[in-house]
Parts: sequence; structure tokens; C-alpha cells
Amino acid sequence: MATPLGARDSAESAATAARARPAATHPHPAPAGTPLVLSGANVVLPTGTVKNGQVVIEGTRITATAPENAHAIDVTNHWLVPGFIDLHNHGGGGASFTSGTVDDVLKGIRTHRDHGTTTLVASTVTGDMDFLAQRAGLLSELAEQGDIAGIHFEGPFISPCRKGAHSEELLRHPDPAEVRKLIDAARGQARMLTLATELPGGIDSVRLLVEHGVIAAVGHTDASYEQTVEAIDAGATVATHLFNAMPQIGHRTPGPITALLEDERITVELIDDGTHLHPAALQLAFHHAGAKRVAFITDAMDAAGFGDGRYLLGPLEVEVSEGVARLVEGGSIAGSTLTLDRAFKRAVTFDRLPVEDVVAAISANPARLLGMDDRIGSLEPGKDADLVLLDHQFDLKGVMRRGEWVVDPQLG
Repeated sequence: MATPLGARDSAESAATAARARPAATHPHPAPAGTPLVLSGANVVLPTGTVKNGQVVIEGTRITATAPENAHAIDVTNHWLVPGFIDLHNHGGGGASFTSGTVDDVLKGIRTHRDHGTTTLVASTVTGDMDFLAQRAGLLSELAEQGDIAGIHFEGPFISPCRKGAHSEELLRHPDPAEVRKLIDAARGQARMLTLATELPGGIDSVRLLVEHGVIAAVGHTDASYEQTVEAIDAGATVATHLFNAMPQIGHRTPGPITALLEDERITVELIDDGTHLHPAALQLAFHHAGAKRVAFITDAMDAAGFGDGRYLLGPLEVEVSEGVARLVEGGSIAGSTLTLDRAFKRAVTFDRLPVEDVVAAISANPARLLGMDDRIGSLEPGKDADLVLLDHQFDLKGVMRRGEWVVDPQLG
């Protein structure tokens, strides 16, 4: 723990379920194991929003029709959206995924579940190779148990010119043999690795990652436009926190941002916290990439859901003030204190994005990228009962994961 220092058929059947007859309303809670019907909400489906809809839950799954013994909860004037999926998260609740015990990591996971993130990929930061391999072993156990959806290695194979909040002394070139060491240490639970593909060994490492079913993400990079295109052609499919820790767009040197935005094969991560991106940059990304190629992430560090103060991010000291995390030495932004419920609300109410586009960016797209969209990412029959209940102002009012309430509905 980093302790403070000081598909059409299924969519149509879902729509049918959402318009099905309302069941009789009974007070919450229901007896354990009783099927539930959440009725009266705006239900966001892959085909659009169904007003005055309903979602039926039996056991851990969403079903198409409500059985006679279903317990109904009236959620009129609320929104029902799929559980949030965070591809890039370093911790929360005072706990870091890069350090600490299993209990510490579970505390961080619970913190984000309380804010609607029902699926999370645990991210590490740059460290010694042996230490990272050790952490991969611990995190892989949690992935095997279903607590996390896998591991994202952010560093150490990144550019010293764009290191951000990573220790320069621990950075290294992406030697495919060392990349393979981390993949093996993760025991099949490595989901993504961020690297500066222009460094020696970068392109070969991208090919290695693709061969082993691991997402190759371009990030913390000083690559040119041409070098980034080469990485995409080699198999890179994600832009790690687009705009941040990479050269900006120039009219003669378009750089990596242009290459990443224009290519249909790339999903771009965005941190919508009001600090990492100007609103116009976020709108630019949505305009050029489209809602189907954006993934909202938190890039959260352990201060998320915990408060201001001093923390350690890997070996580096971080000062969190008014919710903004910066390195004590140098002042670089050091991750965020964002939670995805806040990102959702900001995207709808401040950025004025359509709710359906935000759901795509915060649920459907990450699920597809992880290869888990047969189970999560949308409110369709047969999928896991992972959902978030929001009020008309898009404040979180309930969270369900696999059919169990993580945050009980607050309907008063």
C-alpha cells in the first residue's frame, strides 16, 4: 500500500425486455437470490436509449423476461447504464496496485467499485524488472480469482523525453526478451503494455505482444508520425492517455497524435478530469476518432477516493492538492484522482456528449478491446448483471456487479 506521507438480435431482445410489462413494485431489499426487475428508468442499450424501460436480473445475469416471483424496484427518473470498465488504473482508497499486500490491492478495487467501476485492469508503474515480475505474480492471482480483468504494464519501456511520473533511472529499451519476461510472469493475465515504440526493440516488442494476445499501447512516446504509423502497422491498437506524454501536433511535424487519431485500428484513451485535457482537445478526439474508438480511463493513483496529501507513486513522491496529483520534484502530473462516475457526469453535463456515446466510451469499447464483450459492456440478456444507477443529474445512486448490489440503490 502506498501510504500517504504526511450484436442485433441480442440488442432487439434487450429492447423487448426493456419495454416488457412492469412487475408489481415491492420495497427493497429483496430476499437473497430473488429475481429483480428494475423498472421505469432510461435504459441505455447498444441500439439507443429506451425510456420507461426495465432490466431483469436473475442470479448473476441479465435476462429477457421477468419471472412471476420477481421483486420490482421502481427507478423512474433514473438512468440505467452498463457497469464501467477501466483499462488504466493504478489504485485508489489509499492503496496502490504497484505496491502493498493483496488486501491493499483489494481495498483499491473496492474503492473504484463504489464509484461504478465493475471491471478494472490493474496498472503498474515503472520499476525494477524483478520487482515488476513479482507484482505481476501477485496481480495475476487476483485476475484468476476474477477480482481484476488483468494487468497493464505502463513502463519501464518508455521514453525518457516523455517519462511523466516515471523514474528515469529505471527506464529501459523494450528488449523483446524483457517484455517476454513480464508476459510470462503474468501467467496469461497480461492485458496491455504501454511502450515507446520508437525505441530500439520497440517494433519487435509490438509484434511479440500481438503474438501473445497482449494489447500493444503507444504511450509515453517521442515518436514521429511515421514511426507511429509503423507501430500501428506492426499491431499496436491503443493510444495511452492520448495527448498526454507525447509530442503535440505540429503543422509540419504531425507527430503521434495525428497518426493515432486518424487510424481506425486505434482506440484512444482519454482522461476527462478537467486537468489532463482541455475540453476542446477532448472534442477533437471524439470528432476524429468517433465514439466507437474512445475509451475513458481514470489513470487513477492511490489518492483516488482518499483525499489530498503526500503519496508515493513507485519510488516518486507525489503531492495531491485539490484533487490534482503532481510530482513533488518537477511538478509533472502524476496520474489522477478521478473515478469513472465523475468522468461520466462531466462528459454528459460539461462536455455535452450524448449519453449513448459516453456509455460506449466507458463500457462497450473497453469491453470489446479486452475481448470480454460477450459478457460485459452492455445491458443485454445473457450478459453479467453489471450496471450503474444514475439519477437525472447523473449522480451515482447504485452499483450492481454480477447480480449483487455493491452500492444499494438510493432512491429517496
